[in-house]
Amino acid sequence: MARRCELTGKAVQVGHLVSHSNRKTKCRFLPNLCNVTLQSDALGKRVRLRVTAHALRSVEHRGGLDAFLIKAGEGDLSQTARLLKREIHKKLAEAPAAAA
Repeated sequence: MARRCELTGKAVQVGHLVSHSNRKTKCRFLPNLCNVTLQSDALGKRVRLRVTAHALRSVEHRGGLDAFLIKAGEGDLSQTARLLKREIHKKLAEAPAAAA
């Protein structure tokens, strides 16, 4: 399993730890991944995703998983999140037609 956020695309970064004497040691910086279950209001179901703590805060800030996915670009999302986004778009497109 790749160490990549399914919503933001944040992944492992490579860099250096620099000491006081300016000696560089190669290091991997891992994202803070959490296994979470998020509720989709439009679909009425729960979805298990592996996301960073930063993405979790962004989801809450935007007002839930549905609002986050609608605004998110396709490039950063995982395959699972892309399919979820398409399902939400279909469901929201059907909703006004059913009400009329």
